[in-house]
Amino acid sequence: MYGPGGFYRRPEGPAGHFRTSVHASPLFARAVAGLLCRVDDALGHPARLDFVDMAAGRGELVTAVLAALPADVAARARGCAVEIAGRPAGLDPGVAWLREPPAGITGLLFANEWLDNVPVDVAETDAAGVPRLVLVGDDGTERLGAPVAGDDARWLARWWPLPAEEGFRAEIGLPRDLAWASAVSRVSRGLAVAVDYAHALDARPPFGTLTGFREGRETVPVPDGSCDITAHVALDACADTDTVASDTGGTGGGTRLLTQRAALRALGIAGTRPPVALATARPAEYVRALASAGEAAELTAPGGLGDFGWLVRSVGVPDVLGDA
Repeated sequence: MYGPGGFYRRPEGPAGHFRTSVHASPLFARAVAGLLCRVDDALGHPARLDFVDMAAGRGELVTAVLAALPADVAARARGCAVEIAGRPAGLDPGVAWLREPPAGITGLLFANEWLDNVPVDVAETDAAGVPRLVLVGDDGTERLGAPVAGDDARWLARWWPLPAEEGFRAEIGLPRDLAWASAVSRVSRGLAVAVDYAHALDARPPFGTLTGFREGRETVPVPDGSCDITAHVALDACADTDTVASDTGGTGGGTRLLTQRAALRALGIAGTRPPVALATARPAEYVRALASAGEAAELTAPGGLGDFGWLVRSVGVPDVLGDA
């Protein structure tokens, strides 16, 4: 997907094919900026405040977050975009563009729809009920390979146990656990947040979630670089492993799992309709408020973006999301 002519090298970028919270509304970036301000308060207003945007795409989120910060915070903020694709033309030269997150982050590392693109193996039970790796050719043709073994087998047994019946599938999330733990380890003090399609141990999808996306539509996930290939994330497994990666021993710290709906409401994005009386008193303001409420409703909608999981890891700071 990142090769010459691959999906993520195309001029239109990922936004030309699918819609994330970042693209749905500027309210999302403003909420993330508000979260960064809360982290800044918890850190005691350091001389340098880092904002690291994992899987930055074309830099849309980091650009919007920095623009939404109050002047006193913006003066100390340093933006960093982490992305395998090349740096886009026109990006603020003050934003660093790296292939992996820097060490010693003091601030907020934010990974919006990153983990769902970290590659994983797929397992499927054969006729004897044995989980085997699913092998796939360049044309998308699949066949079963060797039995799942070692650390992958232990991960399946703990986090996605498959029934001993033919055809059940799971995505082995160990590479995502390790990727998340590595990202968290780069945070010296502050917050690491992963936002993604997610499922939990008591409700794993019986046939997995692997799919492809092209031009805004789901498609067969063929590994030829022509489409995005994605699978939902076992965020509960990531949450269980990230605590071994970063433990400064400072005050505060801990891991939380919550929905995007709860997280954004804690950050002031509620989707409440403006009072009808405003339409008569100040009609232009009413129209703007109504449009904003509609965008907030999309970001927090049950069955949609509101059901995304937020994995929040505090490092050396107290919980900044309150009663979310």
